[in-house]
Amino acid sequence: MEKTPQGTPVGVDDPYEFAGVCDYLTGEGTCRYAVDHYGHDPEFARKRAADDYECPVIDPESDWSWADCPHFRSRNRDRECVRCGLAEKRMAHDDERPLLEEHHLSYAHTGETLSHEITIYLCRWCHAKVHDSWARITDDAAPDAAAIAALEGRRSREQSELGFESAAERYETGDE
Repeated sequence: MEKTPQGTPVGVDDPYEFAGVCDYLTGEGTCRYAVDHYGHDPEFARKRAADDYECPVIDPESDWSWADCPHFRSRNRDRECVRCGLAEKRMAHDDERPLLEEHHLSYAHTGETLSHEITIYLCRWCHAKVHDSWARITDDAAPDAAAIAALEGRRSREQSELGFESAAERYETGDE
């Protein structure tokens, strides 16, 4: 199983199984990294410029995969836990700890080796299980009881904000 730089497990053997398309890929199939970060890797940018910035991974005649690209980055944008399916519920104007946390399956730089940043979202309960035990991302898992309680608590507070309460009910006038 892959490990973090600190040696804790990340919950998968192959992070690319969970990677989506590259964050730098545009809708037209070009590499935005080569354009926006030309100075970081001029040789890579020159090669992409010679091919009109076309991403070699999506070229059907290329044998490149995401693992071959030196600047691949994939961050999951789905706001639910990949392992148990718990959905995020953020409260406006509240500094409460989020239910979901970004979990790295692979890191941008690990020691001498260049790797890729691949992240997904896990609820904080699954995140702890993956790092602190043998739990895997692919486990058939249901949300933890504490996770469901936290989610329902947020939903209840959200519903109470939507309810109608007249000013007469909110403020005592002292006339009674």
